[in-house]
Amino acid sequence: MRLRIVTPLEIVVEDQEVTSLRAEDASGGFGVLPRHADFLTRLTVSVVSWLGGDGAERHCAVRGGVLTISGGREIAIATREAVPGDDLATLDQIVVERFRSETDEERRARADSARLHLTAIRQIMRRLRPEGRDGPTGL
Repeated sequence: MRLRIVTPLEIVVEDQEVTSLRAEDASGGFGVLPRHADFLTRLTVSVVSWLGGDGAERHCAVRGGVLTISGGREIAIATREAVPGDDLATLDQIVVERFRSETDEERRARADSARLHLTAIRQIMRRLRPEGRDGPTGL
């Protein structure tokens, strides 16, 4: 079988010789073997695992997504984010580090956005403020 895992920005995994695959949706874990019926499901945040043609087990952490099986030979996963890895322990560490990094980036982005809004409000207030204490001149 052929496996392709894609995000909006890149093709993360493209494996031409997959002998079996294991994934997880809302109903639980499931397996896929060659000649599987056409199938469509929404994946949970989980790890997709598969055996390559060389017998090696591979993994990819996905942040949800959609899995489709076509013609019993094509498996496609579209997800917002995917992190591939050959070892589950290493993959766990990579995902945790990426999560921490993204959390810090999100905090900085929120702080920058708040500063931008406050600056805009201050500028608007300066424009709306009367010129003198008694109000605008000439009234």
